[in-house]
Amino acid sequence: MQITRFGGLEVMDVVNLPDPVPGDGEQLFDISSSGVNLADTHQRLSTN
Repeated sequence: MQITRFGGLEVMDVVNLPDPVPGDGEQLFDISSSGVNLADTHQRLSTN
């Protein structure tokens, strides 16, 4: 999910990105599912 502008649920885009590569001292996790908090969607409506 990628959000590149302010707005409601309509600005949440599903995108394909290259697999990340961890740097030195970093760890990569495989996430099989996630969620979006309703409060976060309301915060996206603000333009400030």
